[in-house]
Amino acid sequence: MTVSSQGRASLSRVIALYLPQFHPIPENDRWWGEGFTEWTNVRKAVPLFAGHDQPKVPGELGYYDLRDPKVRHEQTRLARTYGVTAFCYYHYWFAGKRLLERPFTEVLISGEPDFPFCLCWANETWTGIWHGAAERILIEQSYPGREDHVRHFNALLPAFCDRRYVTVFKKPLFLIYVPSGIPKVESVLDLWRELATKQGLPGIYFVGIRGTTSRWQPTNDGFDASVTLSIPPYPSPGIVPRRIASGSNRVFCYDHGEVVDRLVAPKETAFLDFPCIGPNWDNSPRVVGRGIVLQNSRPELFQRNVRTALSRVRGLEEDERLIFVKSWNEWAEGNYLEPDTKFGRAYLEALNNGLKELKEND
Repeated sequence: MTVSSQGRASLSRVIALYLPQFHPIPENDRWWGEGFTEWTNVRKAVPLFAGHDQPKVPGELGYYDLRDPKVRHEQTRLARTYGVTAFCYYHYWFAGKRLLERPFTEVLISGEPDFPFCLCWANETWTGIWHGAAERILIEQSYPGREDHVRHFNALLPAFCDRRYVTVFKKPLFLIYVPSGIPKVESVLDLWRELATKQGLPGIYFVGIRGTTSRWQPTNDGFDASVTLSIPPYPSPGIVPRRIASGSNRVFCYDHGEVVDRLVAPKETAFLDFPCIGPNWDNSPRVVGRGIVLQNSRPELFQRNVRTALSRVRGLEEDERLIFVKSWNEWAEGNYLEPDTKFGRAYLEALNNGLKELKEND
């Protein structure tokens, strides 16, 4: 089995989406109260029905603060040990204003941890939807025009040029969360590719994110590929969530075992769509009294999805054998690989075991 210049086995690369909202920022202090982080909602979570597994409690990493470089080193040590190849940091750019940028900026400037990374522009307007106030605009995602796109590219250029940055065919890999949100998006991608070439890069490899119900095709808008996130709802005949109503609470539950084989999106034939696997899901801490729950989640079900995803990428060219995990640490969505007090490292072990299984049979 060969190993590429970025040090991974040729079988695949596993890229975990990474949320940076584990440190306070002035904006969140103002909107949600002093000291707000992702942990705030995680700590406040309570069971909303009998058998509801809440709150989620972090294991060996604890309620960490991403301003601490020791935490970032420990995260990457765990990731590397269990088969995660890279982190894909969510990146927030609002017409020149950046939010939650500190952890990644420190990783970039310090050169540590020495672990591959890429970026996903989470280009959504921030609202009060988590607290039942969807009409409340906190900061709007806008697209002022060419000058802003050039500034945005220039702000990201140091990351694109970093030797740790994940590349596909030597091009920096860049994800966009809402491709359809960008006006004249194909022209924007062309502009960035032109700017990259002028800086000595061979271009940019753009991946757009699709939801499970989306019919969007990346090639129609100039993207190289897409990735379909493995998050509820699951649009499949016969899969109906159980609706649980108690007081003001409204929760929809899927049984993980029932939907497990539908979590990895079917292979597309008209374009390249990378598989995405998710260990678990329960976003009720974020949306207060509501939410969608993937109930009875357990590591062996996740391992089953690892095998499915690996089989999906086997026939691709080596550089495009990418598998995405949503997510490394989205705790308020109950969507994480990091150890917790219930399963310990079992989800990480399930990932590693799934990778080993296919290697042994390859």
